[in-house]
Amino acid sequence: MSESAKIPPPSLLAVPVSAWAPLREPLFRSLWIAAVISYTGTWMQNVGAGWLMTQLSLSPLMVSLVQAATTLPVFLVILPAGALADMVDRRRFLLITQGWMVLAAAALGILTALHHITPWVLLSFTFVLGLGSVMNDPAWQALTPEVASPALHAPAVALNSVGFNVARAVGPALGGAVIASAGSSVAFLLNAASFFGVIFFLYRWKRPHREHVQTGRVLDAMSAGLRYMRGNPLMRSVLIRAGAFSVGASALLALLPILARPHGATGYGLLLAWFGVGALSGAALLPRLRVRLSVEGIVAFSILVFAAMTLAAGRVHAFAWLSAILFASGMAWIGILASLNIAAQTMSPSWLRARALSMYLLVLQGGMALGSAAWGALASRIGVPEALLCSALALTAGLILVRHHRLTPFGMNPELLVARD
Repeated sequence: MSESAKIPPPSLLAVPVSAWAPLREPLFRSLWIAAVISYTGTWMQNVGAGWLMTQLSLSPLMVSLVQAATTLPVFLVILPAGALADMVDRRRFLLITQGWMVLAAAALGILTALHHITPWVLLSFTFVLGLGSVMNDPAWQALTPEVASPALHAPAVALNSVGFNVARAVGPALGGAVIASAGSSVAFLLNAASFFGVIFFLYRWKRPHREHVQTGRVLDAMSAGLRYMRGNPLMRSVLIRAGAFSVGASALLALLPILARPHGATGYGLLLAWFGVGALSGAALLPRLRVRLSVEGIVAFSILVFAAMTLAAGRVHAFAWLSAILFASGMAWIGILASLNIAAQTMSPSWLRARALSMYLLVLQGGMALGSAAWGALASRIGVPEALLCSALALTAGLILVRHHRLTPFGMNPELLVARD
């Protein structure tokens, strides 16, 4: 990989670029559309699994374990997945992980349709599907610079978040309607079908040959990534900020199926859709906010808003108020995660990118998994409203405790914004 491209002066890096500019490039546009379809299937799967568990068990712990099972594999395979994604052909690697998820989702759909489903069977297949997703993520995120022009790397990363939240807005509502009319099994089977767009893109894509700088054993590659993290204060700051947010923020989405139960499967899907619409609205506002506020200002304000909405969610019951709360939560969510994701994408050199992203995903998703289980257990003891109050306090405390680990404006590693590997 070539690291010899010259870095332009800061004035050039600051030139505003349209948020939609990467979609003008056919390669990125094709993958983006396929990814949105796949994300939509994933959200249908999430709604189906969460709602099915409320039918199998009313325990807050069991319901929260659905989200935990999705992200728990991050502790097992995310670091080896990042190392492998830096060592092998990412295209072939992604074809394998996508195929794995097709089989897992299809098997879960068939078992559910045949009524051979129990809480632990559901959690087991959710875990297996999460395993494929975690193996997929570092290679998937590291692919962005290969399908977008160098100057469009940052907006392409942001557009990936937008695509995920387009699916977050559409998928839950669609999933809720499918579940209400046909059952969770159909939602699971539709998720299996949704992966084929990405598989078709990867199969047809002629990826340019790239020299693999990292060779040798996977453990050696992992060790190199960990050494880089220890010696990079900026990378440590990104990881600390991601961990402080993810643990506290996981309560709202983990316990949402219980909050939504009085409103039915359609209501649950619509609440998640409002969260997605809020995220889309937040993404549209971010360019204007970045003109007026620093990255730190956006993140701090967004965390305070999310904490306030988490507290409010446990205190209201009317569907209209819950919808408004989820909308505001989605706006705050994208303000935080867009800043963290861009920081994670640009905090390391290209030859180490997948491993750096795997560490970021380990902290972010691992925090969500641990937090989901912890908040579910706490809710079983003291009740859902009180658990959400504790979550809001944890978010606020985390913001104060990590205030010295600042996120600088993106461009942390300018080479990644201006030059391909």
